[in-house]
Amino acid sequence: MQVAITRAVSPSIIHCELTHLERQPINIDLATEQHAAYEAALTDLGCSVRRLVVQPDLPDSVFVEDMAVVLDEVALILRSGAPSRRPEATSVAEALGEYRELRTMQAPATLDGGDVLRIDRDLYIGVSGRSTLDGIRQVESFVMPFGYRVHPVEMTGCLHLKSAVTQVGERMLLVNPDWVDGGVFEGMQRIDVASDEPYAANALMLADAVIYPAAHRATGRRLEQKGVPLRLVDVTELMKAEGAVTCCSLIFRT
Repeated sequence: MQVAITRAVSPSIIHCELTHLERQPINIDLATEQHAAYEAALTDLGCSVRRLVVQPDLPDSVFVEDMAVVLDEVALILRSGAPSRRPEATSVAEALGEYRELRTMQAPATLDGGDVLRIDRDLYIGVSGRSTLDGIRQVESFVMPFGYRVHPVEMTGCLHLKSAVTQVGERMLLVNPDWVDGGVFEGMQRIDVASDEPYAANALMLADAVIYPAAHRATGRRLEQKGVPLRLVDVTELMKAEGAVTCCSLIFRT
């Protein structure tokens, strides 16, 4: 069974952390509807959705991906680079503890799950404002016994590595070349985002389709032309909170 851990949109999301975007009004009712449609897409594509209890006092808590990295053998509980987000990890760890043995990152290291791109046994980790080299070293110490390789990746201009690059096929990546050097990912075919859609590189690949924001029309057409099957979702309100489609779930097999 493939499980997708999610969490409902916090009513305080209007006070979310922002790094690269100007603050805009967020329609909480619409954000909630969009998140529910996202969860429905996960269900339709074969995931068993497990929704965690809403956290009204934690504005960014809908973005559960940043709290953990879930591998086949172990789950890593992370220490976010945003101090306001660290309390989110407790409930995520409780849920993941039912499925995996846990390893917990220790201070002063920080790392956000949005900076971790897994391709087979390789973990590419962005060196960002949220994820430190110390955090990357701790991840490496956790995963090397299981045969994973860790690759620090330099990036610029965006919050997380997966803002700049995600996997959309077995050997295919979607990349914003202004934010990350696609040549780092050896042996992978690359699709560049449309030049007027810098935030279009975030996509969520599942077995039968790629969940993708409907707002990025030009890049979406590029993906379809390459034969990538898309399941389009509307996440415009979550995007105002510097979120994206990978951010809103932790997906793994039981």
